[in-house]
Amino acid sequence: MTIEGHKGSPDIVIVTGMSGAGRSTAAKALEDLDWFVVDNLPPGLLATMADLGGRVREAVPRIAVVVDVRSRAFTSDLHSAIAELEARGVHPRVVFLEAADEELVRRFEAVRRPHPLQGDGRLVEGITQERELLREVRAEADLVIDTTGLNVHELRAKIVGFFGAHGGESGLRFTVVSFGYKYGLPVDADLVVDCRFLPNPHWVPELRPKNGRDAPVRDYVLSRHGAKEFLDSYAEVLRLLAEGYEREGKHYVTLAVGCTGGKHRSVAMAEQLAARLRDAGMDVQVTHRDLGRE
Repeated sequence: MTIEGHKGSPDIVIVTGMSGAGRSTAAKALEDLDWFVVDNLPPGLLATMADLGGRVREAVPRIAVVVDVRSRAFTSDLHSAIAELEARGVHPRVVFLEAADEELVRRFEAVRRPHPLQGDGRLVEGITQERELLREVRAEADLVIDTTGLNVHELRAKIVGFFGAHGGESGLRFTVVSFGYKYGLPVDADLVVDCRFLPNPHWVPELRPKNGRDAPVRDYVLSRHGAKEFLDSYAEVLRLLAEGYEREGKHYVTLAVGCTGGKHRSVAMAEQLAARLRDAGMDVQVTHRDLGRE
């Protein structure tokens, strides 16, 4: 994203989210991509940081600021800081990192550190309190990344995917994720498509060991009644949504495409939707979350 309304200001990304969800890893990845990273900045200083960056725009074109919930006035302070930046024509992106409670507990126990909000209580109580405090911030974030099950290298790859070669370009970016319903919905999805209205190739013996990227499975799925009609209709819906998202300043959209196991129908349909988005001029990346799982 370029800041068109205030050409003297740097591109600003705010990294926040649950403690233990990977904020430090995300910040390091951005730093390696030549972003100027400021850790643990009070939200009230965001405007000051933008001003300082604007004075040396050529030397510091991109700033990433990591903020967390240790300030009890965090939510109101962050909203006020973003509103102040917006009033100046500076449009920061908010990246929210989260993970399942069980995963956060495991990570804190592994490093033998207390949660910053648990006080004299239990670890899970601190996590619950933080999740509630961050509920509104998560709802308004530009990009939500679920790090459950991701190692540091996989999280770094996601950050590079979002902010690497395309990190300073304007426009809307789609991430299309195939998944299996039996493994749960992707919690970071903005839109969810259910492909279980199509016959399941799992029940065709010669197709069962293959997946939706293999031509026989792809051809089978696309030849079923309703598949092409759905792709044509939903591609038009996505086009209309994309126009609206861009008008509203949204930069990232995660489209989750599901079937029972995340191996056949969802993979084939995700690839087809991604291709149609690319044909419409969208920036798209595709990932198959559950491909390879038994």
